[in-house]
Amino acid sequence: MDILVLVGIALGALIFLVVVMGYVKAPPDVAFIISGFRRKPKILIGRAGIRIPFLERKDNLLLRQISVDIKTNGFIPTEDFIGVSIDAVAKIRIKNDPEGIQIAMKNFLNMNEQMIIHTITDSLQGNMREIVGTIKLRELCNDRKKFGDEVQSKAQLDMDNLGIQIISCNIQTITDEQELIPQLGQDNMSQIQKDASIAKANADRDVAIATAQAQREANDAQVEANKQIAEKNNELAIKRADLKVVEDTKRAEAEAAFEIQRQIQNKTIESETVNAQIAKAEREAELKQREVLVKQQELAASIERTADAEKYKQQKEAEAKLIQQQKEAEAILYRQQQEAEAIKAKGLAEAEAIRVKGEAEAAAIRAKGEAEAAAMDKKAEAYAKYNNAAIAEMMVRIIPEVAREIAAPISQIDKINIYGGGSNGEGGAAQISGITPTVLHQVFDTMSEATGVDMREILKANTYDAKVNKNVNIKGAEGIISVASGKGAENEKSDEPAAKSKTEKKDE
Repeated sequence: MDILVLVGIALGALIFLVVVMGYVKAPPDVAFIISGFRRKPKILIGRAGIRIPFLERKDNLLLRQISVDIKTNGFIPTEDFIGVSIDAVAKIRIKNDPEGIQIAMKNFLNMNEQMIIHTITDSLQGNMREIVGTIKLRELCNDRKKFGDEVQSKAQLDMDNLGIQIISCNIQTITDEQELIPQLGQDNMSQIQKDASIAKANADRDVAIATAQAQREANDAQVEANKQIAEKNNELAIKRADLKVVEDTKRAEAEAAFEIQRQIQNKTIESETVNAQIAKAEREAELKQREVLVKQQELAASIERTADAEKYKQQKEAEAKLIQQQKEAEAILYRQQQEAEAIKAKGLAEAEAIRVKGEAEAAAIRAKGEAEAAAMDKKAEAYAKYNNAAIAEMMVRIIPEVAREIAAPISQIDKINIYGGGSNGEGGAAQISGITPTVLHQVFDTMSEATGVDMREILKANTYDAKVNKNVNIKGAEGIISVASGKGAENEKSDEPAAKSKTEKKDE
């Protein structure tokens, strides 16, 4: 059993070693040829395969494109016996079909690019020399592609036997032994210039004819086009007018329909608005009723709570007040008792002091009254002794004060405008200056009527006639005071007040 396992392991290792050592992978441009163990070689192009070590071999066949330079290596005569030297380039590669590979691997197996080029160059050059002898120089220069195609076709027959495919053959340069190719170019150039001049003249003529024809046709076309444009514009204007009428009609209908629809919508909106406002007012009224009910309930509850609290508070306050009043009554009673005892102790002494004080104040008041009564009696007696002369003297003393009070309003005047004069020809200033004496004269008249004393006669007592001639009469309420020349007679009752009045006037 162990031997079989070992044998199996050995076989597995051997197979793994064979696989590792024999694994090959061909690139796309190289063909791997595996041969030896098989009767027919295996060809790998761009794929992997297994080569049995020691029993099979691997060979390479180059499949990439190869450029081959083909030259005639000397001057080769053409069909018209002109020696030419040609340099061409051919693009070749080994055929990748099974038959071509079978042929190519017999000729180019394990060859590199240079070896393949060296092998097929002679064959390509020989085919090109054969083709040169069958063509003329002018044809060779004018159509190089035709020459290259003929070389490719001729050489491909030989290359098929080698397993080679010619992709293209292009002529690079052509030179001749007698330098005839440049001369052919000059001849061609002259002919070309001649043909070009003729062609240019013919072209100018054709251009002129064509231009005139084109201008005439263009003018006709322009006229026709303008005519058609005018007709089309006219048709377009008519069509636009018709469309405008239709558009205005449709617009008017649309506007009328829109206005009708708008009014309907407005009526609907107004109706819905009124309904919404009514519903809103009803909801608000209902809400307000509910709010009033809630507030009434809250107010009733609040009033009830407040009443209960107030009742409890008043009860407590009454109890506290009653207790306080009881305490205050007890305190007052105690204080009155104490005061009664103190008054009782002090009563006798204070009563005696009050009696003595009252008797003193009564005596003082009595003495003061008696003194005031005596003074009033004296004052009455003095006033009774005053005669008209004394009264007149007192009135004379207040005359300056009266004049000053009369003139006070005039002194407050800031500016006076005077227009014209008085009725007797006097100026306005004289009228203003006479205001105070006039008012004073009226005051004297009023005082004389009120008191019965003529102030003018009293004033005359201080004049020269009164003092020298002693001739003055003063009318008073009591009678007439006459002072004659000489000693002077006085009033029958008494002369002291008059003398006193005169002395006071003199002192003043």
